[in-house]
Amino acid sequence: MPNIFTKSSFLFFEKANCLYVIFLFIIVSQLVEEDIQLILQHWIRILNIKLGWIHEFDKLVIDYVKFSLFNLNQNIQLFLSVDYSTFDDCHFIYSGSADSTVCVWDIDNNKQIRIFDKHSTSVNCVKFSQYYYHNNRRKIICSSSWDNTIRFWDIEDNKLFQIFNRSSGVSGIEFSPFHGGRYLCSGSDDNTICLWDIETSKSLHVFNGHENIVWCVDISPLQSNNKNDNKTNDIGIIGGNGYTICSGSNDNTIRIWDIETTIQLITFKGHEGYLMSVKYGSNELLNTILSGSEDKSVRLWDIRSGQQIQMFNGHTDCINTVEYSPFIIKNSIGNSNVICSGSCDNTIRFWDIRLNKNELHVINGDSKDNEIRCIKLLQLKNNNKHISLCYGSYNGLVHIWG
Repeated sequence: MPNIFTKSSFLFFEKANCLYVIFLFIIVSQLVEEDIQLILQHWIRILNIKLGWIHEFDKLVIDYVKFSLFNLNQNIQLFLSVDYSTFDDCHFIYSGSADSTVCVWDIDNNKQIRIFDKHSTSVNCVKFSQYYYHNNRRKIICSSSWDNTIRFWDIEDNKLFQIFNRSSGVSGIEFSPFHGGRYLCSGSDDNTICLWDIETSKSLHVFNGHENIVWCVDISPLQSNNKNDNKTNDIGIIGGNGYTICSGSNDNTIRIWDIETTIQLITFKGHEGYLMSVKYGSNELLNTILSGSEDKSVRLWDIRSGQQIQMFNGHTDCINTVEYSPFIIKNSIGNSNVICSGSCDNTIRFWDIRLNKNELHVINGDSKDNEIRCIKLLQLKNNNKHISLCYGSYNGLVHIWG
């Protein structure tokens, strides 16, 4: 790319009137996406442009992507969860549904290749196990259900691999970022959070404190400077010291729990409805938690202060899922200040966390979708210059945009 945007030219445009601004956007619109990302980063780093300018560029980057669509649909009812993995140079999506099934989808060939139907009621969450893949070269997916079980399925052998039993229904699940994903966290309708060792198939600890169903859980992201990688804590977890669990409940609270001491650290209050989705931030956003609620709001919380930072309004119905939205620079995933949310109002909305304003972009679901139930952001090999968006809908459609 020719170096047409020097520091002096940027300073010139900063002082110029709106006609020059329009001219700048015309020039940028002719560039490839990677160049736009480089310009954006260069501008932020060198000139520290005011938020309004960055806001306009964020919109430009989002709108630059030419969204396309294909559907994965085999008469599945109500997708509740999706996950994604890549192995053997192929891409796969995993789905859990209200019809009690767990499905495996081959993205490259746009077809369903496996269906597991041993759950007796709704499958609330599905996750691919990196631990079994990297340690045993086994392709295992994990699913949770209101039937009081967490089940592990072997994709290649096409059978149930192992099962964890609970005394109550299981909602959200999440693998640990530490120790290669050996540990699993689950929320239940008995108001508890459970930590499991998938290597030994044992429950290590049950966290108590919520006053209603624990619908969603997350574990704080991998810490590159953690010096306790091989240290075992009092409940038998290796490498978990310094990590925390975040849980969202139908008691309208978000709670943070210390894995090392098992103590509840923080309670966030403010939502006026059930918590449907919680996510930890990473890198520069490490000390934040994102949440979506039945009260139609998306909120951002500061872990250090224990306070709400921002509230984003615009959805007209319950929010089912929230995600931090990354972008790609030089073919590697980087941080973004953009978040996204999926709702029963059948829209996916993108927001800038630095601006308490209207959404940056809205994707309207297909008329057949009815509502957006789950979102997954993924990077496909045939489209490695930006992130693709996968979402599951109420009426049994999985869409991929990108």
